[in-house]
Amino acid sequence: MSATTFHVCTGFNLSASNHVHVKATKCNFAGQSSVKALPIRILSVGKKRSSGLQLMVDEYVEKIKYYSSVEDVQIRPNPRNARDQRAQVDDEDTAMMNLIRSDDWVVMLDERGQDVRSEQMAELVAHAGNTGASRLSFCIGGPYGHGKKIRERANLSIKLSSMVLNHQIALLVLVEQLYRSWTILRGQKYHH
Repeated sequence: MSATTFHVCTGFNLSASNHVHVKATKCNFAGQSSVKALPIRILSVGKKRSSGLQLMVDEYVEKIKYYSSVEDVQIRPNPRNARDQRAQVDDEDTAMMNLIRSDDWVVMLDERGQDVRSEQMAELVAHAGNTGASRLSFCIGGPYGHGKKIRERANLSIKLSSMVLNHQIALLVLVEQLYRSWTILRGQKYHH
């Protein structure tokens, strides 16, 4: 699959193979009601979530549903109970790939991904609606990260923080940022 390049916010270029960071200040789609809302699917590898975390994730998922359909899919970690880290990552990679369609726009969350600001995340969401994709899929790996198949399949690799985040914390940050993205795109007051 060839890398797709698109511009996210003024002066910012994201590419699956060539990441260039230039400080950006505004979202080109902010306040527009004509942004195509792709269904969102969040794929995350992880064990059973705590009730507190699940409550907060559910709260943001419900808020996102005002703008777009969203599905939170949990993938069992280490499905074959492999002792080898590489085998574990490969198994999780295969399980995640089985849930991704060929026409999904895939965003991989990774500690080595492109750093994005909230406004840039909003443009990413808006741009995905113009790609011809039928769904926007976000992938959160397990404790050892993503495998080769997801890395090759992803249209984009982003990070939510310069710090390494536990996959459960990454999920919570992601759903909050997706909600924030939609409020930016609709010109609502949540983001200041």
